[in-house]
Amino acid sequence: MQLSPALSWILRFALMAAFVLVADRVATVMIGTRLQQPAATARDGSLITLNRYVQEPAPPLALVGSSITWRLKEEYFRRPGVRNLALAGGSPVTGLAIVAGQSQLPKTVLIESDLLARPVDRALVERFTDKDRSDAFLRPVRTAVAAYETWNHAPPDPARVRAAQDSLLAQPPSGFDNRVYLERAVAEGEADDPSSTVRANVDLIRQLMAEIERRGARALLIEIPRAPEVEATRAAKVTRDIVREAFPDRSKWLSIDAPREELRWADGVHLDERSALIVARAIEKALGQ
Repeated sequence: MQLSPALSWILRFALMAAFVLVADRVATVMIGTRLQQPAATARDGSLITLNRYVQEPAPPLALVGSSITWRLKEEYFRRPGVRNLALAGGSPVTGLAIVAGQSQLPKTVLIESDLLARPVDRALVERFTDKDRSDAFLRPVRTAVAAYETWNHAPPDPARVRAAQDSLLAQPPSGFDNRVYLERAVAEGEADDPSSTVRANVDLIRQLMAEIERRGARALLIEIPRAPEVEATRAAKVTRDIVREAFPDRSKWLSIDAPREELRWADGVHLDERSALIVARAIEKALGQ
Protein backbone atom coordinates (compact mmCIF):
# COMPACT_ATOMS: atom_id res chain seq x y z
CA MET A 1 0.00 0.00 0.00
CA GLN A 2 1.38 3.39 -0.96
CA LEU A 3 1.28 6.01 1.77
CA SER A 4 0.12 9.54 1.13
CA PRO A 5 2.87 12.21 1.16
CA ALA A 6 1.56 13.66 4.44
CA LEU A 7 1.42 10.30 6.18
CA SER A 8 4.83 9.34 4.81
CA TRP A 9 6.31 12.55 6.20
CA ILE A 10 4.74 11.93 9.63
CA LEU A 11 6.11 8.38 9.69
CA ARG A 12 9.61 9.55 8.79
CA PHE A 13 9.45 12.24 11.47
CA ALA A 14 8.31 9.71 14.09
CA LEU A 15 11.11 7.32 13.17
CA MET A 16 13.68 10.10 13.35
CA ALA A 17 12.38 11.25 16.75
CA ALA A 18 12.52 7.70 18.07
CA PHE A 19 16.09 7.35 16.79
CA VAL A 20 17.16 10.58 18.52
CA LEU A 21 15.58 9.51 21.81
CA VAL A 22 17.21 6.09 21.70
CA ALA A 23 20.59 7.57 20.78
CA ASP A 24 20.32 10.06 23.61
CA ARG A 25 19.50 7.30 26.07
CA VAL A 26 22.39 5.14 24.87
CA ALA A 27 24.80 8.07 25.11
CA THR A 28 23.62 8.82 28.62
CA VAL A 29 24.20 5.25 29.74
CA MET A 30 27.59 4.95 28.02
CA ILE A 31 28.98 8.34 28.95
CA GLY A 32 27.46 8.59 32.40
CA THR A 33 25.92 11.45 34.24
CA ARG A 34 28.86 13.76 33.55
CA LEU A 35 27.39 14.64 30.15
CA GLN A 36 23.81 15.14 31.21
CA GLN A 37 22.50 18.60 30.58
CA PRO A 38 22.57 20.61 33.80
CA ALA A 39 19.19 20.87 35.49
CA ALA A 40 17.45 24.22 35.31
CA THR A 41 18.00 25.03 38.96
CA ALA A 42 19.82 27.70 40.94
CA ARG A 43 22.99 25.62 40.45
CA ASP A 44 22.70 25.66 36.65
CA GLY A 45 25.63 28.06 36.19
CA SER A 46 27.75 26.18 38.71
CA LEU A 47 27.12 22.84 37.00
CA ILE A 48 28.08 24.30 33.64
CA THR A 49 31.27 25.64 35.24
CA LEU A 50 32.05 22.23 36.74
CA ASN A 51 31.47 20.50 33.41
CA ARG A 52 33.79 22.96 31.71
CA TYR A 53 36.37 22.52 34.47
CA VAL A 54 36.67 18.75 34.07
CA GLN A 55 36.96 19.05 30.27
CA GLU A 56 39.67 21.71 30.12
CA PRO A 57 43.30 21.80 31.32
CA ALA A 58 43.72 22.65 35.00
CA PRO A 59 43.66 26.44 35.54
CA PRO A 60 46.27 28.40 37.52
CA LEU A 61 43.72 29.33 40.20
CA ALA A 62 40.53 27.65 41.41
CA LEU A 63 38.14 28.81 44.12
CA VAL A 64 35.83 26.45 46.00
CA GLY A 65 33.10 27.54 48.35
CA SER A 66 29.42 28.13 48.97
CA SER A 67 27.13 30.87 47.68
CA ILE A 68 29.37 33.34 49.55
CA THR A 69 32.31 32.65 47.23
CA TRP A 70 29.99 32.12 44.25
CA ARG A 71 29.48 35.90 44.21
CA LEU A 72 33.14 36.37 43.23
CA LYS A 73 32.59 36.07 39.50
CA GLU A 74 35.46 34.90 37.34
CA GLU A 75 35.33 38.09 35.27
CA TYR A 76 36.03 40.12 38.43
CA PHE A 77 39.61 38.82 38.41
CA ARG A 78 42.08 40.53 36.11
CA ARG A 79 44.42 37.55 35.91
CA PRO A 80 43.55 34.89 33.31
CA GLY A 81 42.71 31.30 34.14
CA VAL A 82 40.53 31.75 37.24
CA ARG A 83 37.85 29.12 37.81
CA ASN A 84 35.22 29.67 40.49
CA LEU A 85 33.79 26.29 41.43
CA ALA A 86 31.71 27.56 44.36
CA LEU A 87 28.25 26.04 44.62
CA ALA A 88 25.25 28.17 45.49
CA GLY A 89 23.52 26.24 48.25
CA GLY A 90 26.43 23.83 48.54
CA SER A 91 29.52 23.11 50.59
CA PRO A 92 33.10 24.24 49.87
CA VAL A 93 34.18 20.65 50.51
CA THR A 94 32.21 19.45 47.48
CA GLY A 95 34.21 21.64 45.11
CA LEU A 96 37.45 20.78 46.88
CA ALA A 97 36.78 17.06 46.52
CA ILE A 98 36.05 17.52 42.81
CA VAL A 99 39.31 19.42 42.31
CA ALA A 100 41.28 16.77 44.22
CA GLY A 101 39.61 14.05 42.15
CA GLN A 102 41.06 15.27 38.85
CA SER A 103 44.24 13.95 37.27
CA GLN A 104 45.53 17.53 36.91
CA LEU A 105 45.46 20.14 39.66
CA PRO A 106 45.44 23.94 39.62
CA LYS A 107 48.57 25.66 40.85
CA THR A 108 46.56 27.22 43.68
CA VAL A 109 43.24 26.31 45.28
CA LEU A 110 41.45 28.79 47.56
CA ILE A 111 39.02 27.22 50.03
CA GLU A 112 36.24 29.21 51.64
CA SER A 113 36.04 28.62 55.39
CA ASP A 114 32.97 30.74 56.17
CA LEU A 115 30.10 28.32 55.61
CA LEU A 116 30.83 24.69 56.52
CA ALA A 117 27.45 23.72 57.94
CA ARG A 118 26.43 21.74 54.85
CA PRO A 119 27.60 18.19 54.14
CA VAL A 120 29.58 17.30 51.05
CA ASP A 121 27.45 16.45 48.03
CA ARG A 122 28.67 12.91 47.33
CA ALA A 123 26.55 12.53 44.20
CA LEU A 124 28.05 15.66 42.68
CA VAL A 125 31.57 14.58 43.57
CA GLU A 126 30.93 11.20 41.97
CA ARG A 127 29.53 12.87 38.88
CA PHE A 128 32.56 15.09 38.29
CA THR A 129 35.43 12.96 39.54
CA ASP A 130 37.95 11.40 37.17
CA LYS A 131 37.93 7.67 37.89
CA ASP A 132 38.31 5.94 34.56
CA ARG A 133 40.49 7.00 31.63
CA SER A 134 39.57 3.96 29.52
CA ASP A 135 36.71 5.79 27.73
CA ALA A 136 39.05 7.73 25.45
CA PHE A 137 36.81 7.14 22.43
CA LEU A 138 34.12 9.28 24.09
CA ARG A 139 36.33 12.30 24.67
CA PRO A 140 35.47 13.93 21.31
CA VAL A 141 31.81 13.81 22.35
CA ARG A 142 32.61 15.38 25.71
CA THR A 143 34.72 18.02 23.99
CA ALA A 144 31.82 18.85 21.68
CA VAL A 145 29.43 19.15 24.61
CA ALA A 146 31.85 21.38 26.51
CA ALA A 147 32.35 23.54 23.39
CA TYR A 148 28.59 23.89 22.98
CA GLU A 149 28.13 24.91 26.61
CA THR A 150 30.97 27.42 26.37
CA TRP A 151 29.47 28.89 23.19
CA ASN A 152 25.99 28.95 24.67
CA HIS A 153 27.31 30.73 27.78
CA ALA A 154 30.07 32.76 26.14
CA PRO A 155 31.81 35.33 28.36
CA PRO A 156 31.23 39.01 27.60
CA ASP A 157 33.74 41.20 25.80
CA PRO A 158 36.77 41.81 28.11
CA ALA A 159 37.09 45.51 27.25
CA ARG A 160 33.42 46.11 27.94
CA VAL A 161 33.65 44.17 31.20
CA ARG A 162 36.67 46.18 32.35
CA ALA A 163 34.92 49.48 31.58
CA ALA A 164 31.80 48.38 33.47
CA GLN A 165 33.89 47.30 36.47
CA ASP A 166 35.82 50.56 36.57
CA SER A 167 32.53 52.45 36.46
CA LEU A 168 31.13 50.34 39.28
CA LEU A 169 34.18 50.86 41.49
CA ALA A 170 33.96 54.60 40.94
CA GLN A 171 30.49 54.65 42.48
CA PRO A 172 29.91 55.03 46.24
CA PRO A 173 28.88 52.00 48.32
CA SER A 174 25.25 50.94 48.01
CA GLY A 175 22.73 52.64 50.27
CA PHE A 176 20.31 49.71 50.15
CA ASP A 177 18.49 49.18 53.45
CA ASN A 178 19.06 45.51 54.25
CA ARG A 179 17.87 45.55 57.87
CA VAL A 180 15.03 43.08 57.34
CA TYR A 181 17.33 40.56 55.63
CA LEU A 182 20.14 41.18 58.10
CA GLU A 183 17.86 40.51 61.08
CA ARG A 184 16.74 37.25 59.47
CA ALA A 185 20.34 36.16 58.83
CA VAL A 186 21.32 37.00 62.41
CA ALA A 187 18.35 35.06 63.82
CA GLU A 188 19.27 32.01 61.76
CA GLY A 189 22.91 32.27 62.82
CA GLU A 190 22.01 32.50 66.49
CA ALA A 191 19.66 29.51 66.31
CA ASP A 192 22.09 27.20 64.54
CA ASP A 193 24.85 25.09 66.10
CA PRO A 194 26.73 23.52 63.16
CA SER A 195 29.51 22.02 65.28
CA SER A 196 29.21 18.38 64.21
CA THR A 197 28.98 19.08 60.48
CA VAL A 198 31.74 21.68 60.62
CA ARG A 199 34.09 19.24 62.37
CA ALA A 200 33.37 16.55 59.79
CA ASN A 201 33.99 19.00 56.96
CA VAL A 202 37.18 20.29 58.56
CA ASP A 203 38.50 16.72 58.73
CA LEU A 204 37.76 16.28 55.03
CA ILE A 205 39.38 19.61 54.18
CA ARG A 206 42.52 18.61 56.09
CA GLN A 207 42.74 15.32 54.18
CA LEU A 208 42.07 16.90 50.79
CA MET A 209 44.51 19.77 51.38
CA ALA A 210 47.22 17.28 52.29
CA GLU A 211 46.51 15.28 49.14
CA ILE A 212 46.56 18.38 46.94
CA GLU A 213 49.81 19.64 48.46
CA ARG A 214 51.39 16.18 48.18
CA ARG A 215 50.74 16.37 44.44
CA GLY A 216 52.52 19.72 44.14
CA ALA A 217 49.69 22.27 44.26
CA ARG A 218 49.08 24.97 46.85
CA ALA A 219 45.91 24.98 48.97
CA LEU A 220 44.95 28.00 51.06
CA LEU A 221 41.99 28.81 53.28
CA ILE A 222 40.18 32.14 52.94
CA GLU A 223 37.53 34.01 54.90
CA ILE A 224 35.13 36.06 52.80
CA PRO A 225 34.00 39.14 54.73
CA ARG A 226 30.41 39.18 55.96
CA ALA A 227 28.41 41.80 57.82
CA PRO A 228 29.80 42.25 61.37
CA GLU A 229 26.43 41.31 62.87
CA VAL A 230 26.48 37.99 61.01
CA GLU A 231 30.11 37.26 61.87
CA ALA A 232 29.20 37.71 65.54
CA THR A 233 26.46 35.07 65.52
CA ARG A 234 26.73 31.72 67.24
CA ALA A 235 27.07 29.73 64.02
CA ALA A 236 29.80 31.99 62.65
CA LYS A 237 31.77 31.90 65.92
CA VAL A 238 31.51 28.11 66.20
CA THR A 239 32.67 27.64 62.61
CA ARG A 240 35.50 30.12 62.96
CA ASP A 241 36.76 28.60 66.22
CA ILE A 242 36.73 25.03 64.87
CA VAL A 243 38.49 25.96 61.64
CA ARG A 244 41.14 28.09 63.29
CA GLU A 245 41.83 25.44 65.89
CA ALA A 246 42.27 22.86 63.12
CA PHE A 247 44.48 25.17 61.02
CA PRO A 248 46.51 27.34 63.42
CA ASP A 249 49.37 27.75 60.94
CA ARG A 250 48.85 31.15 59.28
CA SER A 251 50.79 29.97 56.22
CA LYS A 252 47.70 27.90 55.40
CA TRP A 253 45.62 31.08 55.10
CA LEU A 254 45.36 33.83 52.52
CA SER A 255 44.60 37.08 54.30
CA ILE A 256 42.13 39.26 52.39
CA ASP A 257 42.71 42.93 53.14
CA ALA A 258 39.55 44.48 51.71
CA PRO A 259 38.42 47.87 53.09
CA ARG A 260 35.45 47.06 55.34
CA GLU A 261 33.98 50.53 55.04
CA GLU A 262 33.53 49.97 51.30
CA LEU A 263 31.75 46.61 51.59
CA ARG A 264 28.01 46.06 51.57
CA TRP A 265 25.83 42.95 51.81
CA ALA A 266 22.33 42.72 50.33
CA ASP A 267 21.33 40.25 53.05
CA GLY A 268 24.19 40.46 55.52
CA VAL A 269 25.83 37.32 54.15
CA HIS A 270 26.37 37.76 50.40
CA LEU A 271 28.45 40.60 49.02
CA ASP A 272 26.75 42.91 46.55
CA GLU A 273 28.29 43.25 43.10
CA ARG A 274 30.59 46.20 43.86
CA SER A 275 31.78 44.65 47.12
CA ALA A 276 32.44 41.28 45.46
CA LEU A 277 34.57 43.08 42.88
CA ILE A 278 36.55 44.78 45.65
CA VAL A 279 37.12 41.47 47.44
CA ALA A 280 38.21 39.75 44.21
CA ARG A 281 40.79 42.49 43.66
CA ALA A 282 41.96 42.11 47.27
CA ILE A 283 42.42 38.37 46.72
CA GLU A 284 44.53 39.03 43.65
CA LYS A 285 46.64 41.52 45.58
CA ALA A 286 47.17 39.02 48.41
CA LEU A 287 48.19 36.30 45.95
CA GLY A 288 50.64 38.68 44.32
CA GLN A 289 52.25 39.45 47.66
